[in-house]
Amino acid sequence: MPNLTQLNEDLAEIVAKRIELSQISYDDTRYDSVEEAVHQLEDTFLSKYDDFLEDVLLDIHDEYCPETEVLSPLAYIARKYVQTNGNFEIGENQGVWVEVDEAPEKEAHLVLLPNPLRVELTIGNYKKIVWQAEVDNSTS
Repeated sequence: MPNLTQLNEDLAEIVAKRIELSQISYDDTRYDSVEEAVHQLEDTFLSKYDDFLEDVLLDIHDEYCPETEVLSPLAYIARKYVQTNGNFEIGENQGVWVEVDEAPEKEAHLVLLPNPLRVELTIGNYKKIVWQAEVDNSTS
């Protein structure tokens, strides 16, 4: 199992860089370098955590949305975040669209969020944490 504190920090770094990228226009001289930095962070993230997160996502899909295929962990990272006091929130329709057995007529999404590290199931304004990292904060 990877260090979940580090995984959270790495995810938060990707999210912060995506927020930065979303706040600059294509014609900004920084755009290409910030976009490249996002891709490098994402590549490193996948190389470190792909297998672990795939297992987590498989378990979530098995329980909540077995008819929907599991995608790359990067797909579950929202495109648009709002940061408030170090926490990240998302709007509707972010993350991966899934078909939830309990609400097949409604649009549902799974999204990976940092601070705390978790996966949320969203159906409209309804949000449910379907997985959260257990981080050992004890000191040895």
